[in-house]
Amino acid sequence: MATAPFVVPALKKHSATVIMAHGLGDNAPWLTVELVVVLGGMPFCQSLAQVYKPGPVLTEVRMMLAQNWRRRGMFDEVSFIFPNAPPIPITINFGTVMPGWYDIATLSVTATQEEFVQRQDEPGILKSREYFNSLIKEEMDKGIKSSRIVLGGFSQGGAMSLVTGLTCKDKLGAIFALSSYLPLSNKIKELLPENWPNEKTPVFMAHGDIDAVVKFELGQKSAEHLKEMGMDVEFHKYPYVTPISSVKRALAPMLTSLTKRTWTLG
Repeated sequence: MATAPFVVPALKKHSATVIMAHGLGDNAPWLTVELVVVLGGMPFCQSLAQVYKPGPVLTEVRMMLAQNWRRRGMFDEVSFIFPNAPPIPITINFGTVMPGWYDIATLSVTATQEEFVQRQDEPGILKSREYFNSLIKEEMDKGIKSSRIVLGGFSQGGAMSLVTGLTCKDKLGAIFALSSYLPLSNKIKELLPENWPNEKTPVFMAHGDIDAVVKFELGQKSAEHLKEMGMDVEFHKYPYVTPISSVKRALAPMLTSLTKRTWTLG
């Protein structure tokens, strides 16, 4: 069973929400380290030490983010939600139990694209999609317009954001996926709701060019697939050094771009 999401509340009146999901084997507190580095202006080592020092971890991270953003005047009306994936056995890791949004049977960097698609954990993906939709509904129940909700994530979290965002019955503000791909691409059209409210929702994707976990070509082809479906997709290629360096390069311009394009209209 997954633990409750990690929430960084808005500094002023809450009028918009970013839901950002971590990747396989990760967790919400770790993902906030990346966000502190990128958006808060704090050195990575200092952020890491702060998150993992003894004490109430989630409170420490919340305060760190809020204080950094307040000084910089960023995202005052935005609440950030970092969901935690449940611990599940992962086939590719010999059945080791770890946080995951769905099982992985083969890696995209070692399997053919056809094999990778055929061996996707469809039941697990659809189950996690229900959970992501529940997070969106909870925000709407608070009075937040769906058009002011941005859904995104890194790796597996980005994959879940794409499949959830595309098939969501409510119009979202934007969708983003970093070092990720579109799962269930072979049947995504069958999952689209009537009138497809997110057909024109902006999608931002970024990928390292020599990603050793999620093949760059898979991310690129996913973006091309979405464009062929008529979606508004912005795809960025980054020289790959480490996962966090790719996130650092992509996250800040992505959030700035998407919020300007989306929330001015919401």
